[in-house]
Amino acid sequence: MKLKLLALLAVLGLLAGCAVSPQPGAETGTESLPPDSTPSLPVEGELQVYCFQAGKADAFLFWNEAGAVLLDTGESGFGKTILEKLEVLGIQRLDYLIITHFDKDHVGGAKKLLISIPVGTVLQSNCPKTGSSAYDKYAAALAEQGMEAVTLRESLSFTLGDVRFTVEPPARESYQTDASNNSSLIVTVTHGSSRLLFTGDAEDERLEEYLAGDPAPCVFVKLPHHGVYQSSLTELLEKTSPSYALITSSEEELEEQKTLDLLSQSGVECFLTRSAPVLLTSDGSSLRVEYSQ
Repeated sequence: MKLKLLALLAVLGLLAGCAVSPQPGAETGTESLPPDSTPSLPVEGELQVYCFQAGKADAFLFWNEAGAVLLDTGESGFGKTILEKLEVLGIQRLDYLIITHFDKDHVGGAKKLLISIPVGTVLQSNCPKTGSSAYDKYAAALAEQGMEAVTLRESLSFTLGDVRFTVEPPARESYQTDASNNSSLIVTVTHGSSRLLFTGDAEDERLEEYLAGDPAPCVFVKLPHHGVYQSSLTELLEKTSPSYALITSSEEELEEQKTLDLLSQSGVECFLTRSAPVLLTSDGSSLRVEYSQ
């Protein structure tokens, strides 16, 4: 009888180990997504970056064993989605919140975050949009929390463990065209030999200004302005020589085909958040980029 009981328990154990997890994309038709790519807490010395599927909007979460940084917050209402991801990951505090500029698709979710989770430091661009709903709600949330954002007018760097963030503000107070987009903060994230570049919605004026400083090569570039083609993109790719690029777009508001053609001609593998969220994992010597859940 004892042997039969042990045999039964062994069979049940095998059955429990054979449970099938749902595959990413099983219900959305994106079968190309890799299995088991849900972000987990990074191991020591590892950096992970979660690029949210936020429509034609930006939201990026960086985290390692030392803490977490959020770059942009999507549109109004998206703060709830970001908070849900933070809860899944066990992240209870943001060391930094960086707002590249104040268009609603970058600052819209900030109010919800500021009133819901502790934030150490807020860094922002120098071109406020007083009178816009998203900006005014963000400013009111800062005041409610007794916080004052740091408006960048000079380059600023900080570290999160062994990861270095360099945030570069626009050199001008105003631009001839699209002052908000061209005031975008440009962020470089360095982890060992991996350099990641995030360009906000910078347009030609801002990009030309940035490229005049001869930026170092980067393995990954988040293309500016949701994949809108700009003449300066050719020089951006030539000078940074990325292996991977990311475009934040949606099925309703697509990236431009001319931009995709340029990436293809340049030998750059492109990921689109309109397909799924994208997960970056760096161990300091190599970078893995994949679609996630």
